Amino acid sequence: MKTTSRADAPRRLPPEERERSIVDGAVALAAESGLEALTVRAVAARVGVTPALVAHYRPVMESFVAEVFTTIVAAERDEVIASYDPSVDLRTNLLRLIETLLDDSRDDVAMVWVQSWALGARNEALGTRVRAEMDLWHSALEDLIARAIVEDPVLRDDPVLRENPVLRDNPVLREKPGQVDPASSAWMLLAMVDGMSAHSLVHWAPRDRADLARRTLSAVLDVPAADLPVRVREHPAEHPTQPAETLR
Repeated sequence: MKTTSRADAPRRLPPEERERSIVDGAVALAAESGLEALTVRAVAARVGVTPALVAHYRPVMESFVAEVFTTIVAAERDEVIASYDPSVDLRTNLLRLIETLLDDSRDDVAMVWVQSWALGARNEALGTRVRAEMDLWHSALEDLIARAIVEDPVLRDDPVLRENPVLRDNPVLREKPGQVDPASSAWMLLAMVDGMSAHSLVHWAPRDRADLARRTLSAVLDVPAADLPVRVREHPAEHPTQPAETLR
């Protein structure tokens, strides 16, 4: 009897699963090659479908790029903020957060962020998402810094009050606002992290990322670096002969 060998026809996925596979494929592609790699043909090739099918589920590519951007950076933000440990002090938590964002294992997300700022200038859908995500990062950091100030009398009190026990014990002056402003401090942290994100992609960055994190937090919180933990995360061994890469 004559038989014919042929590959099985690809399984037809329900619309919801097919749509999810296209989004997941685009997210994986952007994480590997950046937002600039997202085209209808590239996503189709990644998922193993026709370009027409990608266009059917995501007819406006600019909006799709914005969606992929949000998926990637929101996942990182949720992960980093969720790492807050209530069993340790807030200084340590803030230092751990900065060290995490300065880790070179996050260069894939750094690429997405850096490209989003450039592409968002012409892609209004992406620009809107970028601004929203940056606002969310700022709000999260501002909240953490504000909590640190409330719980830490060194941050809460004016330096003059700290050095004068008579003034420090005055109940009116004791409630005087401190020198650390949560909103501006959050901007400073983001500016440093975002700037280093761009630098790291061309291998121009400090070798000691933990020390950079401590010095940055010291400046933002207006406390001596010696008062901060030396290191709160484990980092892979660094190779002195290779340029250090940093960031998200």
